[in-house]
Amino acid sequence: MKRNVRQAIESGVPDSFSYMHPLMRKNYGQWDWHERPRPGVLHHVSLHGDEIWTVRAGTQRQMDTDTIRKLCQIADEYGDGYVRFTIRSNIEFMLASGDRVAALIDKLHEEGFPVGGTGNSISMIAHTQGFLHCDIPATDASGVAKSIMDAVHDDFINERMPNRVRLSTSCCQINCGGQADISINIQHTKPPRINHDLVANVCERPAVVARCPVAAIRPTLVDGKPSLEVDERKCICCGACFPPCPPMQINDPEHSKLAIWVGGKNSNARSKPSFQKLVVAGLPNNPPRWPEATAAVKKILQCYKDDAKDWERLGEWIDRIGWGRFFEMTGFSFTRYHVDDWAGAKYTLNHSTHIRF
Repeated sequence: MKRNVRQAIESGVPDSFSYMHPLMRKNYGQWDWHERPRPGVLHHVSLHGDEIWTVRAGTQRQMDTDTIRKLCQIADEYGDGYVRFTIRSNIEFMLASGDRVAALIDKLHEEGFPVGGTGNSISMIAHTQGFLHCDIPATDASGVAKSIMDAVHDDFINERMPNRVRLSTSCCQINCGGQADISINIQHTKPPRINHDLVANVCERPAVVARCPVAAIRPTLVDGKPSLEVDERKCICCGACFPPCPPMQINDPEHSKLAIWVGGKNSNARSKPSFQKLVVAGLPNNPPRWPEATAAVKKILQCYKDDAKDWERLGEWIDRIGWGRFFEMTGFSFTRYHVDDWAGAKYTLNHSTHIRF
């Protein structure tokens, strides 16, 4: 039997309207008001009186086909057959009848998919691909995400934080995980170790030189063989050189550590967007449960929950109480590495082709 397979689109994502719930297409841009009847459930009412309920559940993000089939089967049996995934890998089921919401939630709980992540809760962690797809990782970002979400599960299924909390994890310093209220990144603390015997056979040297964001890599000859060298005064230990040149190994159990950054924000609600600030560095990259990083994140969240005012985002709370009070409350050590006005940054960053000041 011949099947009609959708052709791949190389110029962007497919048109989303063809996959929307019919009520969403009908009332696009015409919604009058909405509410949250309970954590994980949204109820929208249109100007025409149409109603739609959305049930949000957490997933493990990197899913096997059996799990995807199970979620689709739940959508067909307990919903209207329409689902979508959010940017943070939650799955949302759309229903035209509120009478079916309770049965859908019970089925999701039975299959191990927690319902929540709306309102003033902790959302699912946005994370990079880690070892599954990426060629640069120094840790398993999805494993860190799993460990932390297990620890904050209650605040995902309940709405009891001062405001929404966005978390992200990244498996390298390039930080595909993005800005977040709390971000867990890997940090390399030593420049790459170069196996000069392999560079000429494995690496395209001009591409490696161009990959470095601070112009710290240059061609050289070692024992008469073409190779590369690193100016350690310029190197920022980002690890960008490793994917195009594996002989420039930077991952190291002793010198690749986890760090926690706070206060990142993409939106401009109540306060303008902001970059993250480093608060903890040198945490062990300690799989499979990363207890040190998990404990630090829980400490920050508890202090934020206890002290922040209603609707303050985490960065806004820190701005109000000050960094001194933040470090005092959390018990983290403040060192010279936390100061973000380092004079040498101008020298280092001005070597970049992207930054000038």
